[in-house]
Amino acid sequence: MGVSRRGRAVVAVGVGAGVVMAAIAGAAPAAAADPPTVSCTSAKAGLARKLEKGIAAAVGNREGAVAVGLHDRATDTTCTFRPTSAYDSASITKVTVLAALLWDAKRQDRYLSDREVSLSRAMITRSDNAATRTLWKQLGMARIKAFLAAVGMSRTKPGNNGYWGLTRITVTDEQKLLRLITRENPVLSDNSRAYILKLMSQVVPSQRWGTPHGVPSGVSVAVKNGWLRRAAHGWRVHSVGAFEGRGHDYTMTVLTHGNRTMDYGVTTIQDVAKVIHRELTAN
Repeated sequence: MGVSRRGRAVVAVGVGAGVVMAAIAGAAPAAAADPPTVSCTSAKAGLARKLEKGIAAAVGNREGAVAVGLHDRATDTTCTFRPTSAYDSASITKVTVLAALLWDAKRQDRYLSDREVSLSRAMITRSDNAATRTLWKQLGMARIKAFLAAVGMSRTKPGNNGYWGLTRITVTDEQKLLRLITRENPVLSDNSRAYILKLMSQVVPSQRWGTPHGVPSGVSVAVKNGWLRRAAHGWRVHSVGAFEGRGHDYTMTVLTHGNRTMDYGVTTIQDVAKVIHRELTAN
């Protein structure tokens, strides 16, 4: 889920839940559901259509499942694709763990301890799993759920029995989390938000793939990625990012599973990210 370099992630135990579909004898076949479509809105003329077309082309022929979220504050642009589909989080949930830790410290009117600072840095910048386990256990399920409730991440379901990497996440909730850390709010202090973004901007070079792909010069990058292989749905490969510069201030989430290899998932994410960066920052 995160410590090893790209392509050498730890395989988590557990079997993904299957869906059983039963046919009813004599019943007429159900009509095929319409495939999901990329939906964008924007205050900038023509931008929504360009993004819809570009993102659809990026995900159209890819294997597995892909979900996308985008919001740019400068142009009031929002894009969604499968925004409520649930995925195993892998290391993406580490940003949630850090935000919950800072929220809890604020409630106690205290600063993080030196130990917590060290664990947080390892968890985000190197995606250290042992550090994450320690902080997850310290927070406990009650406080993690209380944080999710406080920020309205109602579709996020924490992993049971200490399996933080099996937390179920959606694009909708990940975009809420990114908004939380990039906008003034009553849940996290300005210092806490700056601290999260600082660590996400210091992720080690080998883990800076994904949503930063194609980012133009002059745009700051804060990123966190996750990767995990399981028996069902193959590789989960995810990336969240916050970007600011060249007149834009935007957040992006791309979640994938059913990838035959980790690199396949990375390529899918980067194809989407390249389109978004290009269209948003075009003159």
